[in-house]
Amino acid sequence: MADKLEQITHELRQSMAAKKCRRCGCFQNTVNALQASPAINEPLESLLNEACSLFEPVRYDCLGCEVCWPAVAQNLAEEIDLAVAEMGHCATQTPEVREGWPPLPGDYRVMRFQAPVAVCTLNSDHLVAALADANIEGLSIVGTLRTENLGIEHLIRNVLANPGIRFLIVCGEDTRKAIGHLPGQSLVSLMENGIDEKGRIIGAKGKRPLLKNLERHHIELFRQQLTLIDKVGETDVGSLTALIAKTARDDPGPFATTADHVHVPAIEKAAEPERLVLDPKGYFIVYLDRNRQRLLLEHYSNRGVLNRVFEATSSAPLYSTVIEQGLISRLDHAAYLGRELARAEQALKRGEPYVQDRAPGELEKNPSSCCSALTGTRT
Repeated sequence: MADKLEQITHELRQSMAAKKCRRCGCFQNTVNALQASPAINEPLESLLNEACSLFEPVRYDCLGCEVCWPAVAQNLAEEIDLAVAEMGHCATQTPEVREGWPPLPGDYRVMRFQAPVAVCTLNSDHLVAALADANIEGLSIVGTLRTENLGIEHLIRNVLANPGIRFLIVCGEDTRKAIGHLPGQSLVSLMENGIDEKGRIIGAKGKRPLLKNLERHHIELFRQQLTLIDKVGETDVGSLTALIAKTARDDPGPFATTADHVHVPAIEKAAEPERLVLDPKGYFIVYLDRNRQRLLLEHYSNRGVLNRVFEATSSAPLYSTVIEQGLISRLDHAAYLGRELARAEQALKRGEPYVQDRAPGELEKNPSSCCSALTGTRT
């Protein structure tokens, strides 16, 4: 025991001498855990008090250092008092649960709610942008994972809030330093083995893989909902892109059971507009000049007076100019105009006929002749 205490003292002295540790949640959490253990605190009381006096406001939870001195000290302390393992874990601020999906913040990119594949890139940040930018059909969300405790807890909560996610591909480089996190290996172990009676992931080799803030019921739902595909160490974007597309084709459909602590966004049926409200700024007529390969856009006041004419070879300059010049004030009218300009542009490129559709909905009053253009009479 004396030898272990000497080693703990050495590691804590290393932490205390490093300014980065003084503002790190890992260091502060470790010291607090050691103080809570009579077997550790009694012989090291003065040292632990000195360590507390160096605490600064926490700025980060884990820097992924090559050697984490607090983690070494805590691992040594666990050999003296097993209870230390239950008292210490990587500290972090409690995240604010948000409405909508995903409910918890994180380092991820959301692609599509109703897609079946989630991808965890572990410590490979570059894969998040690469896979998101690939615009892969079937990809719901892609993000990193740093820790095997709070990081996995957040991942579980976000996945449970989306029953459409049925596959989890784990790829990228796992974080293994001298003493460090192994979130990938821990996540695979969780899916294969579950947790023990104390919330520790069975078979996990990372730094304190304890899931303290989730009920066993929710962890089991997570394991039932997902099929995990272990590609830890794979960083090739092409291979991962093909795997995501292939996996999505096996989608079994949304998971039938929803966890009781999460709110799943409802899928609502969109309704057709029942009435048409004229834009006080006026209305537009879209037509084609095929001889010059131009789109023409005429703007009229609601009294039927033509006041502006615009032309361009594509739709984007037309709708951006209309917005910049304040000629449209209603969002439904803007959506209608954008749709019609896109239709007209395609017709011009393909040499197809184009007739402007009437705006959706019915006027509450009989429309005057000056508004007949809204029925799409001009080609």
